[in-house]
Amino acid sequence: MYHFTYILECADTTLYVGCTNHLEKRLKQHNGAKEGAHYTKIRRPVTLKHFERFRSLAKARAREAEIKRLTRPQKLALLKSKS
Repeated sequence: MYHFTYILECADTTLYVGCTNHLEKRLKQHNGAKEGAHYTKIRRPVTLKHFERFRSLAKARAREAEIKRLTRPQKLALLKSKS
């Protein structure tokens, strides 16, 4: 099973970083279900901008924490470099 670290862009252009083992399902939750994070519930719709795949949850969580520590300009640079 793979785990994913992802970056969403919210309707207000803010960025949200998360981690999941089912990327498509989690994106649907962020955009419409009650299970979505509070942060994204009030900033819908959200768009998947970037994801990385890992073989372990520990590595995906470590990458999530690493990305969350980046400044907004650094996150945007990451998005630009991956497109």
